[in-house]
Amino acid sequence: MEQLSHDKYPIQAESTRDGVLESASKRVRMIFSVMASPNRIDILRILNSKGPLTYSELKSLAGFKSKKESGKFAYHLRKLLRQSLVALNKAERRYTITNLGKLVLSLARQIEERSIIESGKMYVRTTRPSIEEFNSNKIIQSLVREANMPLEQAHKITEEVENKIYKFQAVYLTSSLIRETVNSVLIEHGHEEYRNKLARLGLPASDIVEMLSSADAAKNGLETLMSKASQSIFSEYLLINTLPKDIADMHLAGEMNISNSGTWGLIPDTIFLDVTNSRENALDLKGKFLNVSRMPLPGIKNSNDFETYLSLLISLLSREASTEVVLEGIIPMILEQTKEPAEISSRFAKALMLSSIAPSYTQSGLPATTITVPADGQNATSVTALLSGYQKYVDSTPVPRIGISLIYGDMNDQQNQLRYHLDPIASLVRSGGIISLSHDDGLRASSGIRKSIGGKSSGTVITLQSLSINLPRLAYQSNKDETYFRARLALMIKPALAALYIRKKAVAELIRKGTVPALSGNSDFIQSGTTNIIINLIGARESVNDILGHHSKNNGMEVLQKVLKTSVDVALDQGRYIGEGSVGVAMIADDSATRFAALDSDKYGRAYLQSTQQNSTTYSQGLTLYGEQLLMPNDDNSGSLIEECLSVDKLLSGGLSITLDVTELASNHVQLKKAIEAASGIPFFRPMVKLMVCNSCGKRSGSRYLERCEFCGSSHMLLIH
Repeated sequence: MEQLSHDKYPIQAESTRDGVLESASKRVRMIFSVMASPNRIDILRILNSKGPLTYSELKSLAGFKSKKESGKFAYHLRKLLRQSLVALNKAERRYTITNLGKLVLSLARQIEERSIIESGKMYVRTTRPSIEEFNSNKIIQSLVREANMPLEQAHKITEEVENKIYKFQAVYLTSSLIRETVNSVLIEHGHEEYRNKLARLGLPASDIVEMLSSADAAKNGLETLMSKASQSIFSEYLLINTLPKDIADMHLAGEMNISNSGTWGLIPDTIFLDVTNSRENALDLKGKFLNVSRMPLPGIKNSNDFETYLSLLISLLSREASTEVVLEGIIPMILEQTKEPAEISSRFAKALMLSSIAPSYTQSGLPATTITVPADGQNATSVTALLSGYQKYVDSTPVPRIGISLIYGDMNDQQNQLRYHLDPIASLVRSGGIISLSHDDGLRASSGIRKSIGGKSSGTVITLQSLSINLPRLAYQSNKDETYFRARLALMIKPALAALYIRKKAVAELIRKGTVPALSGNSDFIQSGTTNIIINLIGARESVNDILGHHSKNNGMEVLQKVLKTSVDVALDQGRYIGEGSVGVAMIADDSATRFAALDSDKYGRAYLQSTQQNSTTYSQGLTLYGEQLLMPNDDNSGSLIEECLSVDKLLSGGLSITLDVTELASNHVQLKKAIEAASGIPFFRPMVKLMVCNSCGKRSGSRYLERCEFCGSSHMLLIH
């Protein structure tokens, strides 16, 4: 019918169509007139990115801040409203951009970009982000301001850079491309120092793609990806801009190793915090972490408060240590609230589970948290209840990173009381729990690091220990001369201490500025806290026994003791020289042993590596005892092993990691208990069983030889111990 009517009245239909076209054309002209004003385009952009906004908010963001400009702003806004590019929600009194407004804004952006291309000029996409016309004066400013280059020299470099850039024939430049060009010119002229100051730090795009596509790279979700990316930047900054070149070269060459390089210059490795010293003066976060609840210790009235407090404390401190947080005084707090074993177990387990979501900086889940349990001052029932609660946490967590440290008064006390706790301890070890036992006067972390170096240290202590020396490399370069080896080791300690001293000043400055808020707000640490500097030694066994050739037990131990004494004495002397009293030497486990072994294999050949190691993939770290060795009948070997641990532990001022590997005894509960009991004469040790965890389903397996998960069949298996 409609078609017939048009046929019947052709003149009227044509007239109507012309009217519609004329109206549409007029509308388009009006919209283009709106686009002609940069102010109106800015208003659309603001509403598109930040709307809906009130009148005053929009006026302020658009730059019309004075009263004189109010009329001008109202005029532009009316224009946009009349053309339906902006709409007003009368109920909320807020302005929003319409779909038509978004279309117009997109069109304006396309026109702007096309005009840039057609102009023939060179434009730069900056990181702000914005598009700006290329200006060589900004290169000069960067060279002078960032690299401290003399102005005349900056002009010459910029002129050469500008000539190169105009040869690129690129429509768009980026600020990173310009910086790369500047750096290449600086290198050509031998200005490496200036180049290092201007270098852009970050990851190649291919690395980002690999991280996003790798399941293993995101085990803890987005947190892992963000942490890995940021640590890569800070690690590069450390090696290029913070450390002296000779020390950075030693690290890269494998003579020494800087662990946790991404956080090395930012936070300490280990924090020892005694909450009993802070009960009336809890952590004061001040203006930091405003979204985190404040709970002073005096406010803890019941076990429910304890759960909340512990999870908050671990979450905060885990952000400020790269390796471990050791908490003293926690257990008396929970035992003050309840005496019932079942409730102690339940509350402790719940508190640990709530704390397990604390942030982590590394793939391995560090930092770990160790809670000290004063076993000598508690009755056996309470300690057993705490161990039961910890067992619940371990059973529900595929890879636990909260551990407990059972502390006894002395060796006799430990041997007497240990029998009451052996069953739950053995069960925890078999399940993958992190548990250490000690009867020494000085507190230690699960890693073996001592809280006190020399005299007693009370209150809050932080340690800087993530620097290791490659002893097998030094031994190999000493031509089997033990005296020369010790002389080379003494020379290596000086730059190692220099690096740690630089780190101490950097970390102290960040604490002072409040960048490390939990430590900054700890008045106990600010007033009387201690910072320990510790050098770690890797591959002692390979150096003395295999490379230097001192195989016999007596002679080998004698040489090892001389090596350790040399390192401790030199470290103390060098420490006094630079004004540092809390300097120690340790033998603990970190990520350096495998790296050292791989680099030495490349440098000296795999035959050399196989001659120094049983498995040819890593060097020894600390001391390792095997449960089956301690249980061998009619053998004095177990006694000599314990004597070796005692003598080495006595020499090392910074700490010693002593691991009791009971993996082979894991299936025999009785034998496992006997092995732990046999090691109780050692001042500090950590019994452990090697387990496999599936990265796909999260299930744990007792066999460390599995290639595939026995539950889901996945080949993504992780060895934990």
